Order: sequence, then C-alpha cells, then structure tokens
Amino acid sequence: MAERAKDLAKQMTVEQMAGLMLYSRHQAIPAQEAGMFTGTYQEKPFSKSGASTADLSDQQIAFLTKDNLRHVLMTSVASPDIAAQWNNNIQALVEGIGMGIPANNSSDPRNGANKDAEYNAGSGGAISQWPEELGLAATFDAAITAQFGTIAAAEYRAMGIATALSPQIDLATEPRWNRFVGTFGEDPKLATDMTRAYVDGFQTSIKSIDAYEGWGNQSVNAMVKHWPSGGPKEGGRDGHFAYGKFAVYPGNNFETHLKPFTEGAFKLDGKTKKASAVMPYYTISYGQDKKYGENVGNGFSKYIITDLLRDK
Repeated sequence: MAERAKDLAKQMTVEQMAGLMLYSRHQAIPAQEAGMFTGTYQEKPFSKSGASTADLSDQQIAFLTKDNLRHVLMTSVASPDIAAQWNNNIQALVEGIGMGIPANNSSDPRNGANKDAEYNAGSGGAISQWPEELGLAATFDAAITAQFGTIAAAEYRAMGIATALSPQIDLATEPRWNRFVGTFGEDPKLATDMTRAYVDGFQTSIKSIDAYEGWGNQSVNAMVKHWPSGGPKEGGRDGHFAYGKFAVYPGNNFETHLKPFTEGAFKLDGKTKKASAVMPYYTISYGQDKKYGENVGNGFSKYIITDLLRDK
C-alpha cells in the first residue's frame, strides 16, 4: 500500500494533489432544491429534471472532474438503497479520470433516533437505531459500544460510506454547550474507554477476506473529533460561530481533555492501532500555546497541530 501510494504521488499534478486536500460541502441525495446546499441536474432542479434519484448532480460532477476533489460529505439520502446506487455512480465516474482515485464518502453519525437530523433522513428506521454517544456512555459497557461500531460500519459500507465523522470525544465539562449529547460525557476514564471501543468497532473488519492489519471490506475510517477538545467552550457558546471562538481552561485542565485522544483513539486494542483521522475543533485554545505564544484557531496552530498532534 505504501509503495502504491508513493508511486501515485509521483505521477500526480499539483492540481490533483490539491484536490485531495479539499472537502465537498454537504451533499444531499438527491440534491436539495432550496436552502443552503442546493444542486441541479442538467441545470434544472431535481423535480423538473427527469433525473434518477441516484444520479450525480451538476455540482458533484464539476467538483469531481474539474476540482479533483475526492472527499465527499453525505447528508440526507432518499434511502440506503439509493445511497448505494449513488456511490456506484460516483465511483464509476472517478475510476475513469485522473489517477482513478476513488471517492471517500463520509458522514456524520447516522444511527441516532432523531429522524429530523439532516444525516438521519432516509436512514432512521431503515438502518439500525441506537442511542447517541451519551446514551452509549450511560451503559458503562464498552462492549456494547464496540458492537454498535461493528454493526454501524457494515451499514455504512453498504451505503458507500468509507469514513465516519465520529466519534465526538470531547470531554463535556461545560454543561451549557449544546453538543453535550454528542459526547461520551465528562468523565475522562469513561470517555477514553468508550472512544477506544467505538473506533475499534468501526475500523476492525473481523470477518473480512484478506484483511490487512485489521482493515478489510467492513472497515470504516473513524475521524475522531474535535482536537484538542471542544468541551471547554467559553460560556457554552457554539464554536461554529464567531461568538463561540474561545476554548478556556479556568481549571488548568488542558491535558485532561487530551486523554480520550492520547489514551483512547491513539491506543486501540484492535489491529488498526489508532484512529485513521482527526478533526480539529474550530476554536482558539486560549493561552495554551506555550511555545509560540499564538492564539489562533486550532487548525491554524503550529503548536496544536504539528508539535502536539503530529510530533508528540
């Protein structure tokens, strides 16, 4: 695999490499006709286009062929069957262009009981439904969480999803934060154990043929989030917005918030060894850069991303 990747990299243009660094905006299947994430088919809205539900939109074809983008964020789907057909269509397209690099379709959690959530539409009731992460933590049983991961991973792969934008492993130390329910709670040890089980469940392909170091045809990449933690939100404000841009540590517990990552996601029991991807949070970890003294967004921080995450 490493040899193949190195060979591909030598053949790629700068534009093709840049495309692999990009992510699509939210993609509904079929594309929405109104709202933030609209799309067209032959320059017409879906209802007037005569297109099949699983057809690629004009915008999807454009970012795949012109922008060399391969990381696609799926949201609502008409049904799991339609999602699988759409995945077949997108993979058939990219097989014949560029280096033949497949699309890496990803999704936020799809197995929750909240059918109104954008990523559960078309999935709730049609795939297995489970408690949110806080509910899984309430079982105090990591084996149940691992079982969930194994089942959900098989469902994701059947729908053409290769990367889970989960688990959310922030320590929920700020009860006013509106994403509290998506975490494993505030206890570092419990969150660490649940993180390890969740990621092992998603990534380890137990029954796969020709599995490689735990990876196989039932494996799904787990993108743990949010480094170095979204839990210590100032006033509980949402980090997606400017008014919630700061993470604060009045108890000087920065290192504690890292434990679900360093002791859980990066030290798995399974053969895949560690989570395959990490999503930084959108906040400024205020006053935590002791080396360069910068107060910048985590994703732009050399200390947070390079020194702490990659090197240490």
